[in-house]
Amino acid sequence: MGAMSVRTQSSEEPAGAVHRAGFACFVGRPNAGKSTLTNALVGQKVAITANQPQTTRHTVRGIVHRPDAQLILVDTPGLHKPRTLLGERLNDIVRTTWAEVDVIGFCLPANEKLGPGDRFIAKELASIKKTPKIAIVTKTDLVDGKTLAEQLIAIDQLGQELGFEWAEIVPVSAVGDKQVGLLADLIVPLLPEGPALYPEGDLTDEPEQVMIAELIREAALEGVRDELPHSIAVVVEEMLPREDRPADKPLLDIHAFVYIERPSQKGIIIGPKGKRLKEVGIKSRKQIEALLGTPVFLDLHVKVAKDWQRDPRQLRKLGF
Repeated sequence: MGAMSVRTQSSEEPAGAVHRAGFACFVGRPNAGKSTLTNALVGQKVAITANQPQTTRHTVRGIVHRPDAQLILVDTPGLHKPRTLLGERLNDIVRTTWAEVDVIGFCLPANEKLGPGDRFIAKELASIKKTPKIAIVTKTDLVDGKTLAEQLIAIDQLGQELGFEWAEIVPVSAVGDKQVGLLADLIVPLLPEGPALYPEGDLTDEPEQVMIAELIREAALEGVRDELPHSIAVVVEEMLPREDRPADKPLLDIHAFVYIERPSQKGIIIGPKGKRLKEVGIKSRKQIEALLGTPVFLDLHVKVAKDWQRDPRQLRKLGF
């Protein structure tokens, strides 16, 4: 079986240990549990957890603050076989990110056998020689011990087939909060020594506008994923504090555009008598208020940007 270590308990840090700080990214097929894991580690909803591929378009970073280390999580878009200009651009971003981080965590759900999608990613990972790779078996709460053991062995063999060794193979359940702390314990020693790179309070360095756009986009995709898989882009045009409000009762005006590719999609987003768009507004406003900690007036408009996924000029304008 080769030298395989599966860790199940954490080790105590010796006193006076060095401080480490660095970057890690989680990769894996859509639905492999990457965002849920990021949120569990950071302890707050940071990454966008939508059950559909390619919703994490931007490099949303979660930051894990520990006495001995600071772990910055970089969320890369999913790697996939590109069909459009956007797809190719995303794949380039992925490869560059992988080469730049200190650790790559490959998320593989415990309840699904390794498939071609996993192999495709593992092969790409094998070509990035220097970066240590941790295999993270997610969703362990959904399987029994025997299935989990088989999955761990299969993952170990996958590394051997492709000619590399996993730095660690760790089973976790972010939902049941099992082993999540252990995962951080195992990533930390792989980070370079150094002081914290971000101030203590930061959970993400993503500009607020981008996070707000992501929340609106997630709400807009809810329920219409099949009809509009990812032909939605959201741009926050402006965020302004409402004038003449007393200091203790601020209100933030947010004006945002939801861009779609074709006029026929407008009706889907807006819904009968504007009902859907209203729901999108209510849902995302609640989340934005939770994120910013301030009451918000959200003004949403739907615009058609013809075939934006294939047009370099539009892509730039929409922030890709």
